[in-house]
Amino acid sequence: MFFQLFENVTEKDKSDAVEKLITQSSPRRDFFLLVILSISMATFGIVLDSVVILIGSMLIAPVLYPVISLAMGIVMHDKVLVSKSFFTLLKSIMYAVVAATFISFLFLKFSHSGDPLVIKAIVDTEQSLIMYAIVAAIAGVAASFAMVKPNLNATIPGIAVSVSLVPPLAAIGYGISKFNWTFITNFSLLFLVNIAGIIFSSLVVFSFFDFRDKQKVAAKSIQKEERILEKENNTEVE
Repeated sequence: MFFQLFENVTEKDKSDAVEKLITQSSPRRDFFLLVILSISMATFGIVLDSVVILIGSMLIAPVLYPVISLAMGIVMHDKVLVSKSFFTLLKSIMYAVVAATFISFLFLKFSHSGDPLVIKAIVDTEQSLIMYAIVAAIAGVAASFAMVKPNLNATIPGIAVSVSLVPPLAAIGYGISKFNWTFITNFSLLFLVNIAGIIFSSLVVFSFFDFRDKQKVAAKSIQKEERILEKENNTEVE
């Protein structure tokens, strides 16, 4: 019964999943705009000590997509997809930390006294990191499975909320603004643990779905996105 979950998928479904994932993780200007908006919300959630705002920031964050596309690139042995996904993720992290640091510096005086409760208790022990890694792995299974199943695509924003990708980046910027080395190191470690958990579990799921023969689909999708990016760059120059 378990393996039937991975057999009941058409080749079209798999091709569509590859195309959609590459499109969603493409380093366009609107992608990075959403990264900055989501990290801005998350930073205000930390400064104002508001869980509601923090959750809202995770709903619009696109950071999950390049992480999953990185796992798909590894499964397909596609060096181009792995490279593009990695650099999109790296650039997202850079934008996120810079934005979070800038906002924290500007609005730190409006925060509550002491460290915000929404992040204060996170990553205190080795045991908590292990549990966060397990949660990230579960989220990775859910996200990669939903990406392939057309009827489950709508669940991905909810999955993004379950795994901590945006809050740690916002907390790193917050830590930099306060020169708090503990925050910086703890949340950097949390972010890396979550990334590792998602990639590992996504690798397993995509391997079960057997995406190894979808390199041509990926190549066409990447070429399409590169043409769109080229048009954006030409428009910007003009």
